[in-house]
Amino acid sequence: MSKQDAVKKAAKQAEEAADTQKEKEFNAAEQPQAETPGTDSGDAQLKKLQEQLEQSSAELEKQKDLLLRTAAEYDNYRKRTEREKTMVYTDATADTIEKVLPVCDNLERALAQQGGSAEDLRKGVEMVLGQLNGALSKMGVAVIGLQGEPFNPEIHNAVSHIEDANLGENVVAEVLQKGYRIGERIIRHAIVQVAN
Repeated sequence: MSKQDAVKKAAKQAEEAADTQKEKEFNAAEQPQAETPGTDSGDAQLKKLQEQLEQSSAELEKQKDLLLRTAAEYDNYRKRTEREKTMVYTDATADTIEKVLPVCDNLERALAQQGGSAEDLRKGVEMVLGQLNGALSKMGVAVIGLQGEPFNPEIHNAVSHIEDANLGENVVAEVLQKGYRIGERIIRHAIVQVAN
């Protein structure tokens, strides 16, 4: 339900409540007149009921105004929090990309080089990988899934099993793909081979 529909519905309910109240007060005012038509006490009672009706109508208008203001404040709050959430996401993404851009720059420089040996190329790739791991570390990303550590189904995804007398029971024999986490949140589970 949209904000306008909610406001219209609330305003309609407030008007219906006012109409019901007016009708009750009118019916109450009619009965004493029927019993004592044209008497001073009947006129005084009618006047009193009209004053009560006016007070009720004024109170109803105040409540209706309060309801409309509250609905408008809530809508403004919702829009503001949505904008803030978008800005937080955008800022976090920009900070992450900023840390990874030097790695991209070095890869482009490596591709621009002409006629290097395979050993030089390997050394360059190792340096870029080290730079990327450093950037991930600065962002709080940790590698999970190391060879020789105990198997943990919460962080490891076992895809095969081997028997090896040199390794203990339920130990990671080989890491097929590293896993990563930030704090307690797993970004990617490590894909491993488990021994024994």
